[in-house]
Amino acid sequence: MFDIGTTELLLVAVVALLVIGPKELPNALRQLGRITGKARAMTRHLRSGFDEMMRQAELEEMEKQWKAHNRAIMEAAPNTSDFPFDTPAAASAPSADAPAEAPLDTPPAEPRP
Repeated sequence: MFDIGTTELLLVAVVALLVIGPKELPNALRQLGRITGKARAMTRHLRSGFDEMMRQAELEEMEKQWKAHNRAIMEAAPNTSDFPFDTPAAASAPSADAPAEAPLDTPPAEPRP
């Protein structure tokens, strides 16, 4: 990513040791680690927020396509109000030819010997 070689890293470590000093170097490295961790966490949070926004935009686009497709299907389908025999009342009414069903609370009849 930054293309830092071992010699550059060694040079930075020597300069940090001379500028900060051996006594404060562990605390400085610990602080640097905390800052790096916070920066990574903020970057991860930003990326997840961006990904969520992209997902929402894709879902909205798919919903628009679905509505347009559904509208085209509904326009192409025949109007069901032209067919009176498809009404729910006619479909749920028992016919005269159908046998009557026994109530569920009565036990079944025992066979005769």
